[in-house]
Amino acid sequence: MFENLITKLKADKRKLVFTEGSDPRILEAASRLHKDGILAPVLLGNPDEIAGAAKECGWPIDGIEIIDPLNYAGIDAMVAQMVELRKGKMDEITCRAALSKANYFGTMLVKMGYAHGLLGGATYSTADTVRPALQLVKTRPGNKIVSSCFIMRRSTANGDEKYVLADCAINITPNEDELVEIAVETARSAKAFSIEPKVAMLSYSTLGSGKGESVDKMHNATEKLKAMNLDFPVDGELQFDAAFSPEVAQIKASGSPVAGQANTFIFPDINAGNIGYKIAQRLGGFEAFGPILQGLNAPINDLSRGCNAEEVYKMAIITAVLK
Repeated sequence: MFENLITKLKADKRKLVFTEGSDPRILEAASRLHKDGILAPVLLGNPDEIAGAAKECGWPIDGIEIIDPLNYAGIDAMVAQMVELRKGKMDEITCRAALSKANYFGTMLVKMGYAHGLLGGATYSTADTVRPALQLVKTRPGNKIVSSCFIMRRSTANGDEKYVLADCAINITPNEDELVEIAVETARSAKAFSIEPKVAMLSYSTLGSGKGESVDKMHNATEKLKAMNLDFPVDGELQFDAAFSPEVAQIKASGSPVAGQANTFIFPDINAGNIGYKIAQRLGGFEAFGPILQGLNAPINDLSRGCNAEEVYKMAIITAVLK
């Protein structure tokens, strides 16, 4: 999976902002990404602190761009644009104060087109990464929400086995229209990772076998998706076994364009999604990459505060390859 993504990025090198420039995990990942010629890291923070931290942890950062939000020559223009973006909600003083923080400053670098995307969260909370993105970069035209997906990968004798699961981290109880948006955005994410999406809208019911509010929600969302001009197949509501197993699909959902061959799974709520991906990760031996944020106008992703340098490296590649 990553070999193909790296090849793609080397042919179209992109600039990625890291909000926590002095963090040893970020420095290791950025040093490797720069050395391997995969992307151009931009480290935010005090240059002396970053240089000292890099020397201490032994990762060379020669040639990597460092920007200090507190000493940025273009800050006045950035403040003016942020005031315009936040018109009526944040004045110049408030915007200037916000831009002294790396999460807001980095997001504005993306908004102004200086960088392709941003990766933060090694020390920030998810909210501190997502909030500036929603306020400044905002959602893609036609989208009303930000959602998330996980790419699940497991190596087999026949190559990588890959699936996409959503929404496992952001929307707690999405309604029908939000599920439609999540499904469309998740299919878009799947394609970015060379997965041709076959989308299953999951439930405890298969095509009317069960009853309940959640069943109706997944069924209705599926019908709305089918009425759209989509370039991928979708079906539901489907139980996971019917969506995944060809043998079960023949019994429960014969003739479905998705049942028995789904690779992109949309859960009815965050409980099911979060539990589902962690079961696959811990019992199924899958690597879980994410949460990958969806629906924004630019690639911005959040790291776990417990992440290691290898996870930062891989999430940077994932973020950079997104559009």
